[in-house]
Amino acid sequence: MLLSIHHITHYHYSEAARRVTQALRLWPAPCSGQRVAQWRVEIDGRRLQPTTTDGFGNPVATHTADGPVKDVRIVVHGHAETENRHGVLGEGIELLPPAFFRCETPLTRSNDAIRELAAHARSDDGDLACLHRLSNIVRDRVDYVANQTNVETTAIEALTQGVGVCQDHAHLLIAAARAIGYPARYVSGYLCAGMTGEEAASHAWAEMHVADLGWVGFDAANRTCPDERYVRIASGRDYRDAAPVRGVFQGAVSETLEVSVQVQASQ
Repeated sequence: MLLSIHHITHYHYSEAARRVTQALRLWPAPCSGQRVAQWRVEIDGRRLQPTTTDGFGNPVATHTADGPVKDVRIVVHGHAETENRHGVLGEGIELLPPAFFRCETPLTRSNDAIRELAAHARSDDGDLACLHRLSNIVRDRVDYVANQTNVETTAIEALTQGVGVCQDHAHLLIAAARAIGYPARYVSGYLCAGMTGEEAASHAWAEMHVADLGWVGFDAANRTCPDERYVRIASGRDYRDAAPVRGVFQGAVSETLEVSVQVQASQ
């Protein structure tokens, strides 16, 4: 399937900032089942190319603008050919061993409640069945409700509140999978609209490492595995490692953000 993505991120500052510095992970990292036909990232009309690759294999660029800065507009326009691999990414080109992704982070720390949740998924019918069951349990326990959490909401907080968005489902699934011994990581990307009625969006899901298969994706928010509707961009231990844009600004009191995503598909 050919997917066309048009993604606009607009930052507006309450007062002109003296300086804005942002790290961008907006270019698809190489992976199986996906071929980038064309990809362009612009900041305020100027094309930006990745300047390095981070330790997780994600292409990265850093953008700095000296003030006065009132607005920053980031535009992503690209085309990717995808195929349905039923979530199986495989081994690919990995810079880190799977065991690295067993380590907790502040956003994916577990507690007794998460460990108890994970224990309910255990069985003797194989790794895939266990992880599918775990993904569904996470979705059962955390209802999809927007604007109740933020990028710093932890897996523990999401489970306690019982509401969240795809990012929270991914963090909780990662924490629970690690609690029962699976290497797990966070993935950012896009999900195409149209086939099941969901809106086009920036999206997040989790990947777990399974013996004899390699990395396998699970989208708890939608109770499925990533297929040809998904475009994979970046991965890491949690949101902080794979965030599309992270940055700081000096001089302004506050920052507001507007995001627009359009994803169109053709066979």
